[in-house]
Amino acid sequence: LISNFSNMNVKVFPFNPLQENTYLIWDETGEAAVIDAGMLFDKEKERIKRFIEENQLTLKRVINTHLHFDHQFGNKFLHETYGIMPDAGAEDEFLLDSAHLVAKNWGIPYSESVQRPGNYITDNQIINFGNTSLIAMHTPGHSPGSFSLYCKEAGVVFVGDVLFNSSIGRTDFVKGDYATLIKSIEERLMTLPDETVVYCGHGPSTTIGYERQYNPFL
Repeated sequence: LISNFSNMNVKVFPFNPLQENTYLIWDETGEAAVIDAGMLFDKEKERIKRFIEENQLTLKRVINTHLHFDHQFGNKFLHETYGIMPDAGAEDEFLLDSAHLVAKNWGIPYSESVQRPGNYITDNQIINFGNTSLIAMHTPGHSPGSFSLYCKEAGVVFVGDVLFNSSIGRTDFVKGDYATLIKSIEERLMTLPDETVVYCGHGPSTTIGYERQYNPFL
């Protein structure tokens, strides 16, 4: 299923044992970006590669909302295949040092070396590809270097594990903080228009308006 917005197409791939949502987005130019490359197994890597080829897309950006292990499994594969280094928050890079241990603790087979970021995302940075512009909003709390990626023209925001449909991100991981997370959601995400579609790191999408009204944590 591909979701079409005014100037953006969104394809969701639930990858790896944690069913992390990997997003492939592109516009009318055919230029594309991957947000949170979670592909772990060979069949998952082949699936997204085949989709890119069949739709004649040109991958230009690999962006991480944050660097928890399940959101970055595929960064190395994309770098080796397309020569693109991932963009990520500098404050999350420390998470890569323990990615293999954490994966092992979750019972997930992960032996590939991690891919370090090529570029650090900064607050309010504009990330461009094709005719698309994403505004990077620093939304810490789930992790210190979490960013949400907002496309005003399409009316969508990719939030990683900051906000979920009727829930919020966990804050019991290393350097997570509940008060910081709530502040990020209320001051950065809840100021977006109600109709903004929210694409989450796991599970179904939602809208800002729905979460403003029905999220029990807000």
